[in-house]
Amino acid sequence: MKTKKNAPEIKTTEELMREIPEDEIWTYRIDGLQEPQIGKDHSHSTGKKILTIVTLVIAISLSIYFSIRAVHTQTYDFNELDDGTFELVKFSNPGDLKTLTVDCVDGDAAKPITVLHEYAFNCDDKLESIRIGANVKTIDGKSFYSCDKLQAILVDENNENFCDIDGVLYTKDLTRVICHPMDHDQYLRSKNGYKEPMNPEDDGYDAYVESVLTYRLPEQTKTVGMLAFNYAEIVNLYLPQGLETIETMAFFKSETLQNVYTVDGDKQYRSLPDGLTYIGSDAFSYDQGLHYLFIPDSVTFIGHHAFWDTVYKENGELVGVSVIHAALDEETFKKQVHTGDQWKPQYDYMLFKKSVDVQYNAERTAE
Repeated sequence: MKTKKNAPEIKTTEELMREIPEDEIWTYRIDGLQEPQIGKDHSHSTGKKILTIVTLVIAISLSIYFSIRAVHTQTYDFNELDDGTFELVKFSNPGDLKTLTVDCVDGDAAKPITVLHEYAFNCDDKLESIRIGANVKTIDGKSFYSCDKLQAILVDENNENFCDIDGVLYTKDLTRVICHPMDHDQYLRSKNGYKEPMNPEDDGYDAYVESVLTYRLPEQTKTVGMLAFNYAEIVNLYLPQGLETIETMAFFKSETLQNVYTVDGDKQYRSLPDGLTYIGSDAFSYDQGLHYLFIPDSVTFIGHHAFWDTVYKENGELVGVSVIHAALDEETFKKQVHTGDQWKPQYDYMLFKKSVDVQYNAERTAE
């Protein structure tokens, strides 16, 4: 049988206070606790506080400084591939690099860079030119996404897979355009002797548009790659008759684009080329400078939001792509062409959004 232990004697507050001499009531020290500070000299406490704060600020600043340095020293992130070559996964600009050559890891010829990963230069706002070395074999179209200061991508002439035409990146056979740099118009301004952008009311504006804001794809081009011309400053675009595919976001937010022409030998006509089969999602979305669109009878796919927000109201009137012209009759169009959600532009109508009309069996507008 268990017996109860005697409970410890508990003293009342009054009994405890009686044990502390009255003349020590404000200075009495209990073992394990800090000595009371009442009556002590605090003349140096402010100085100690300031010293503590300064020490903390210095420690935090040094921590941030060394953290930033650690990030900046990791300028390149590579993956070694199975064949012993390397993939550039990520470039982190240390803050002052405007030109860059992609060739070998740390300049070591035994470590060639053969692949540029998607978003490798994502959102870099300093680089103005990138030189692609002879070893590079694979470039993801999204590698240069949103590099808003990039003017030119130049390719080593010994590269067997890629080339550039005046700073615009292509596959070597020119069948695919990969990247028209976002700030390519600045490159062309410098090349053609323009110090500043010109306005439509300026003298010589037509010549400026022709030399800076007009782009012609080579006749060999079959595909406009994903994001190839996103945010491009272009007014006039000339596509080749043999173009077959315009991929996702190819001309996304190319808001200055007004005129699309197709070149067929010595002839040219308005809008997209006969023979085009594929128009990707968001291909021309937000291109509010466009005002004419003709869908040839060869098209079989139009992705979602392909022409989203290419129409708007100004002074109560529709501006931009206010109607879509299609070569096919309505029945054939709906059977032949796969269309994604909201592929047609929409505008405010009463209390809801209304899609623009499609004019079927249309003939292409003359030049």
